[in-house]
Amino acid sequence: MLTAHPARLVAVAFGSVILLGALLLSLPGAAADRTGSGLLTSLFTATSAVCVTGLVVVDTGTHWSAFGEGVVLALIQVGGFGIMTLASLLALLVSGRLRLRMQLTAQAETKSLGMGDVRRVLLGVAGTTLAVELSVATVLALRLRFGYDRGIGESVYSGVFHAVSAFNNAGFALHTDSLSGYADDPFILLPVATAVILGGLGFPVLLELLRHRERRRRTGRRNWSLHTKLTLLTSAALLTAGTVLTFALEWSHRGTLGPYGAGEKLLQGFFHSAMSRTAGFNAIDTGALQSSTLLVTCVLMFIGGGSAGTAGGIKVTTFAVLGVAILAEVRGEPAAEAMGRRIAPSVLRQALTVALLGIGLVITATITLLTMMDATFERVLFEVVSAFGTVGLSTGITADVPGAGQVVLILLMFIGRIGPITLVSALALRERTRRYQLPEERPIIG
Repeated sequence: MLTAHPARLVAVAFGSVILLGALLLSLPGAAADRTGSGLLTSLFTATSAVCVTGLVVVDTGTHWSAFGEGVVLALIQVGGFGIMTLASLLALLVSGRLRLRMQLTAQAETKSLGMGDVRRVLLGVAGTTLAVELSVATVLALRLRFGYDRGIGESVYSGVFHAVSAFNNAGFALHTDSLSGYADDPFILLPVATAVILGGLGFPVLLELLRHRERRRRTGRRNWSLHTKLTLLTSAALLTAGTVLTFALEWSHRGTLGPYGAGEKLLQGFFHSAMSRTAGFNAIDTGALQSSTLLVTCVLMFIGGGSAGTAGGIKVTTFAVLGVAILAEVRGEPAAEAMGRRIAPSVLRQALTVALLGIGLVITATITLLTMMDATFERVLFEVVSAFGTVGLSTGITADVPGAGQVVLILLMFIGRIGPITLVSALALRERTRRYQLPEERPIIG
């Protein structure tokens, strides 16, 4: 049941879609040479698509046939839609804001989602997804048709594929070098970045922005929730920081931003920062980035995007809540407060749990991969964080990862995708009130 076992339901749903996608991709007709792909390759690609990651062990545009590319695109769409829908429904479930006490499944159960809530979420996610993807696909198709003299069919297909991949933060591209061929074209990079940012904000934030836009027209007031404020402010701060640091650190580096003019460098810095939040498109050679920039990118990938969206990572609200808690402790304040609101202690514990478990998972996977392959620490760490954050950026070592290492990355993508969603919902649903308190004692810290 959804309320009793949210983690089980989400894991089974995504696992089933991944297995179905792997079976379809393993068919001979899914490969361009009609000889079929290995089961591990198919499973890795299906996991990356459903978990909207973008890491690949074979080139999407050359290895797969039209049928195979269609399967990948469908898996991206289903994965992205499912992520936003399930995460939004679970957010409604644990928040207590439920109108109708009707069970989604046949058997009635307390605390179940109302059908009105479900219908609103489904229609809202579907409408938002369709509107953004259609708008971005139109812009990209027109640019490819009239800016690069591509055929109408090719322009439309490429525009739709990259728009769906961008909004769902998947990062799959039809070109071997991702979007490096458009490195100096703002009419390609900016629409893609816009779709990535919107998808990464999360459906609850997008819905609230649309609703308050109409309300502000009528009343002139703006009353956003704390979640929306934290998501928008933290996302803007991280996007700006990533842009400035990439721009500065790679300014004179000949392998990345060095050959470009100042305006193009700023565009590249912004695009790389946006993609690090978690879409795996790249317009510059990620493998050529300096160690300092790789570390900055790792931090951005680990934090990720907004909750109940297509982005991965520990989420910007988790990062913001931890920052608020640290600031309150430094100031000696009894409670963590932000923007006129007090953060509940349970939320602080959940944020700390998600962050520390994420760090532990990244460390464990990095050590495991280092024992399997001959690659530098920074490149292996980058690959692991990219998989956990469902980003898809790579320094170019994905195809060189041995079979056992690919299994590690598959598990990492799966856990990184559904882990934070199911963990927080499970913790919230297990919360109970204790009628007594144990004696207090203070261990020595620091």
